[in-house]
Amino acid sequence: MSLPPGFLDELRTRTSLTQVVGRKVMWDNRKSNPGKGDMWAPCPFHHEKSASFHVDDQKGFYYCFGCHAKGDAISFVRETENVEFIEAVRILAGEAGLPMPERDPQAQAKADRRTQLTEVMEQAVQHFRLTLKTGAGSAARDYLDRRGLDAATQDRFEIGFAPDGWQKLWDHLTAKDIAPDLIMDCGLARPSTRGGKPYDVFRGRIMFPIRDPRGRCIAFGGRAMDPNDNAKYLNSPETELFDKSRTLYNFAPAREATGKGAPLIVAEGYMDVIALAQAGFGAAVAPLGTAVTELQLQLLWRIADEPIMALDGDRAGLAAAHRVIDLALPLLEAGKSLRFALMPEGKDPDDILRAEGKGAVQKLLEGALPMVQLLWQRETEGRDFDSPERKAALDKVLREKIGLIRDPSIHGHYGQAIKDLRWHLFSPRRTSSGGSKGGKNAKGGWAKADLSARASTKKSLLVKSADGTLDHKREAVILAALIATPDICPDFETPLQEMECRDRLHSQLRDLLLRYAADGKDAVNAEINRSVGPDTLETLMALPHVAISPPVRHPGDVALAQMTVAEELAKIAAKRGLQAEIVDAAEDMMGLADEAVTWRLGQAAEARNRAVRSQQEDQAEYDLAENGARINRGERKEFDALLDKISFSKTRR
Repeated sequence: MSLPPGFLDELRTRTSLTQVVGRKVMWDNRKSNPGKGDMWAPCPFHHEKSASFHVDDQKGFYYCFGCHAKGDAISFVRETENVEFIEAVRILAGEAGLPMPERDPQAQAKADRRTQLTEVMEQAVQHFRLTLKTGAGSAARDYLDRRGLDAATQDRFEIGFAPDGWQKLWDHLTAKDIAPDLIMDCGLARPSTRGGKPYDVFRGRIMFPIRDPRGRCIAFGGRAMDPNDNAKYLNSPETELFDKSRTLYNFAPAREATGKGAPLIVAEGYMDVIALAQAGFGAAVAPLGTAVTELQLQLLWRIADEPIMALDGDRAGLAAAHRVIDLALPLLEAGKSLRFALMPEGKDPDDILRAEGKGAVQKLLEGALPMVQLLWQRETEGRDFDSPERKAALDKVLREKIGLIRDPSIHGHYGQAIKDLRWHLFSPRRTSSGGSKGGKNAKGGWAKADLSARASTKKSLLVKSADGTLDHKREAVILAALIATPDICPDFETPLQEMECRDRLHSQLRDLLLRYAADGKDAVNAEINRSVGPDTLETLMALPHVAISPPVRHPGDVALAQMTVAEELAKIAAKRGLQAEIVDAAEDMMGLADEAVTWRLGQAAEARNRAVRSQQEDQAEYDLAENGARINRGERKEFDALLDKISFSKTRR
């Protein structure tokens, strides 16, 4: 069976030799370097103990230094599975998700024609290169000099020039007896609409040959010399040779450079790639005038685990980065992701290299953001989340985006990363102090009022007696109740975020509850043990005021836990409100006191007393004794009734 041209190239591009061979061997971790695709193992073709079998995943070949076996993925499957060539291709195509082509009796004729087309393209490359060196190319040479491209770089990328004129290339190729249909099928000329000779596609442009992974010229990109030209950059039309959705500019040299440890950089255009390569960043590629496609992503991940997207620092560049995120999320696999180096606004890598040098670009690459961070930035930057509705909308869109991820492990890690970022956004520590009356923070939400005593009143008698011992105990009861019944945490998320814990341990426990309560009680306990120590929970639950609290005595009673947490939070809030009024009143008394001060203090004190008495007496199952302990209301009534009987009996006697 003959295969169509390009099918085997596509198969080899999509297939990882390391994965194919890895099913048959045990890699030697001491000699292997997975990051560079440089793997070693004992040879599967002859018995040995040393790791003499070498796989170069970047080049797609294996070689044994013992028995001298060598080949690619197809030959490896043939030898190890004992199958014919076509069957080996069929096996690999099934693994790569590439459908086998139907039997094509004309395949050899198509292959021969493809060879003819590539020969015509090479003739065009030579013509454009020679034209650049003539008088017609003087303006183009000046432009390249101004862009800082030296002669060696121009030769390395085979840059040429297509002069003005409708049939310059056409006349050159036909004079070499090249058939007109071949020139047309290469995408180098178009038929005239006026009945004349076909005309050249590229005119008055600096020319950049575009080559496939095997180094064959399959298309051109042209940069207009005329600033008023409607198309600044023009690519070849799609042909039998060229499919722009499957092609990356400079792919083959970049693959070789990544094999030597260079980071893979994805820029927007030819000039960026060439400038980066000239500066020493040899593993640079670019899509061809279109958004990055799924097939191009697979090509990138074929040669690097984390390509760096170095897109222009303008609105279009950022929009392109966002489109790449949406495309990549369903395709993520363990170890395969993207990072984003955001260029300064209005600049591209070429601009930065010319203005600031290689070090500036290197710094941007080293600071490249992981994809999850740019996803978060896209959904939050420049937006206010000062209402529950806006927060809910943020949660919804992030859930939808994370839901696109197919890999369960990556899905879970993205969920945790988003949860951490959300915590930092809405954490009370991020809000700015707005004075005693509060103020708007950076995101538009209202910052918490500063209830701490001012310097002038810190030592006043009014404040001195308000120590935080009782509040500290109440915090412990709240935290213990929530740890015992984490399902109720969402009901208290906002007051819990705003709870100003008295010590570092309470603050840590609060933060862990907010971040992990949704994962269940076991997850909360495990994270507490990991983060603050295995004895923390036992110590907390053993505290006298915690041990006698109803949620600890009756774990799993949701209603009881809700009531306890609500009451204790209300008491803390009421007490701190009273303290704030006392502090303000003390300052007011330094000036002119009036009846308003007395009324304010009275109102605050009454609010505090109501909270201590509890606003849920009718629903409460427990009363608070003089010593702070909780007493079962039914048992207390029975005891009071018994005391009344005893007292009545004594009276009668």
